[in-house]
Amino acid sequence: MAKRGTTDLSLMIAVDKPTGMTSHDVVNRVRRIFGERRVGHTGTLDPLASGVLPLCIGPATRLDNYLVGHDKSYVVSVVFGTATDTDDCDGEVIRTGDVPEEVFDPFFATTFVAGLVGKSKQLPPVYSAIKVAGTKACDAARKGRIIDLAPRDIEVFSAELLGIWGAEGVEPPRWDIAFAVSAGTYIRALARDIGNALGCPSHVGALRRTRVGSIGLDECVSLDVLEEIGQRAALDPLRALGYRFAYVDDALAARVRNGNVLAADALALCERRCADAASELCACTAGVRESCEAPRPDEVIALVHANRVIALYEYQFDKHRWKPRCVFPIGVIRGCSDL
Repeated sequence: MAKRGTTDLSLMIAVDKPTGMTSHDVVNRVRRIFGERRVGHTGTLDPLASGVLPLCIGPATRLDNYLVGHDKSYVVSVVFGTATDTDDCDGEVIRTGDVPEEVFDPFFATTFVAGLVGKSKQLPPVYSAIKVAGTKACDAARKGRIIDLAPRDIEVFSAELLGIWGAEGVEPPRWDIAFAVSAGTYIRALARDIGNALGCPSHVGALRRTRVGSIGLDECVSLDVLEEIGQRAALDPLRALGYRFAYVDDALAARVRNGNVLAADALALCERRCADAASELCACTAGVRESCEAPRPDEVIALVHANRVIALYEYQFDKHRWKPRCVFPIGVIRGCSDL
């Protein structure tokens, strides 16, 4: 393996994170694989959790701030009868209780889970990365101090009961549930609150993230596969960003790389017809159409040259021009077609 340093790599990938590793563990492994110290993930997964973990490599790490805030999907096992200090099975048991019989009733369980859909307020877990006055709640909790966290606005877009387990007493009672939720939703808190609503303690027994924004498990690679294929795991950042975009020629690309502002009519905006990677044949021009909508105030778009994302620009409505937000001199690879 190459010694970690800086390289001419600039790309985005998605790893199927295994259980037992922290997100930072994955970052360190990816650094070793590519010999590149500039690696960042776009959304932490607990060690207990597996699944979709997008990462940016090289100068592409500057995309990190633009790749947060996406909706996410999960499959979770909610275990009834015990509560833990972390709201998952990695924590210490702090309470036990009887499990009501209706937990095993398919009609009741299906109806209850369906009723979780909608907007609500959620109190984050005590062991969370939320900062209050510069201190992470989880760091304070490990030192025996509990930070008073404020409830947050969340939304559950869909909730589907996948199975009921434990009725025979061979294993702990649990529900397996598929969720699609807004950014900032804690699945551990959902599991905790489900038990509270049923009058019994509960926690997360297993968790798998199946989607982050437009990136699904089918676009992820294991760390072992990443060792073998390297840059061929690159994804198209345009899909991950979800922005409209514009193609620029050599002359305009030179101006963009110098950080020049651009007149409103200098760019012809495009958008995607499709959302999934398979439909877009490795992220080139399939499924692309010209956009009919005018630029919106403060809208951020991506600029593409030689099939690489070379900049993000923001529209200044009052001045009828585009100004640079983030410029990538070597561009960000747009997928396997660019290798």
